[in-house]
Amino acid sequence: MKKKVVVGMSGGVDSSVAAYLLKEQGYDVIGVTMQIWQDEDSCTLEENGGCCGLSAVEDARRVANQLDIPYYVMNFKDEFRENVIEYFVREYKNGRTPNPCIACNRYVKWEALLKRSLEIGADYIATGHYARIEQLDNGRYVISNSVTADKDQTYALYNLTQEQLKHTLMPVGDYTKKEIRAIAEKIGLMVANKPDSQDICFVPDGDYAGFIQNSAYCRECESALVPGNFVNLSGEVIGRHKGYLHYTIGQRKGLGLAMGHPVFVVDIRPETNEVVIGDNEDCFSDRLLASGLNFMAEESLKEPRHLMARIRYSHNGGECTVRMTGDDTMECIFDRPQRAITKGQAVVLYENGHVFGGGTII
Repeated sequence: MKKKVVVGMSGGVDSSVAAYLLKEQGYDVIGVTMQIWQDEDSCTLEENGGCCGLSAVEDARRVANQLDIPYYVMNFKDEFRENVIEYFVREYKNGRTPNPCIACNRYVKWEALLKRSLEIGADYIATGHYARIEQLDNGRYVISNSVTADKDQTYALYNLTQEQLKHTLMPVGDYTKKEIRAIAEKIGLMVANKPDSQDICFVPDGDYAGFIQNSAYCRECESALVPGNFVNLSGEVIGRHKGYLHYTIGQRKGLGLAMGHPVFVVDIRPETNEVVIGDNEDCFSDRLLASGLNFMAEESLKEPRHLMARIRYSHNGGECTVRMTGDDTMECIFDRPQRAITKGQAVVLYENGHVFGGGTII
């Protein structure tokens, strides 16, 4: 009997080819697009496109028809609002810089979709992520690097649980982006040359502060929009900021400070409504603390370990020694100082090409 897999289809080339590859491998494939956009207005839905707009649904539906697989749209708006948008707003209010894609992966694309898929008799869910799933000798499942470093997406997947990994397939991880587009062209998929989505799906113009300011969540985040002081590392006031929501660690542009030399955001203090300014060297640190931990390769970190860590999606990684400092906190001490370690971002730990674990920088 064929194994049944629900493929999360965003209307893009990666998830479309994932569905094709799994069908070719003999799976009983069902295509699903997750309806997560909060606005019911059709013009807004169309404009915001991405992985949740009307254009995504129509593209995914056409691909499913081409592949001759069943296709459905499932409503996950409540799950997305609670676990992604409200988290996003709350983190900015607290002076942190969130990564909503990690939250979406963990709580919507996997937890909610997997639960519903298992309820309808599926054995697996699948996505178009450039990553691979492996089972180690100790029996635990891990996310491993894809064959192409250019599109590796393991960073945003560190928070998946063992149960989720056990029921997940990632066929695209064995290919380069060029190879995926070539497959799509060969079989005549209409999305073969569709551009990749670059921005956060619910903030397509990249203006995070504007999104919060103009949304229903503005009242919850009013304190982060109140102008306050720029201060230097000595606590001296050197100017006025327009609300700490507009800034992130390491930022240089858009500060509006005439200091005679480049200056950068080195800290955000929501409790005093201050944004701390320093020189570039002040943005470097050799250690961080993280909580909200999830370990993949082992059940827990029992003793200090030397690993490679990435502190943001675009970070190439740095060698560090990791040790537990509490039941759900760990310290990473880097061999060399790293630039712009940012509260709210994830630190993801790697060993031998796979994700060892990770957490949220505090």
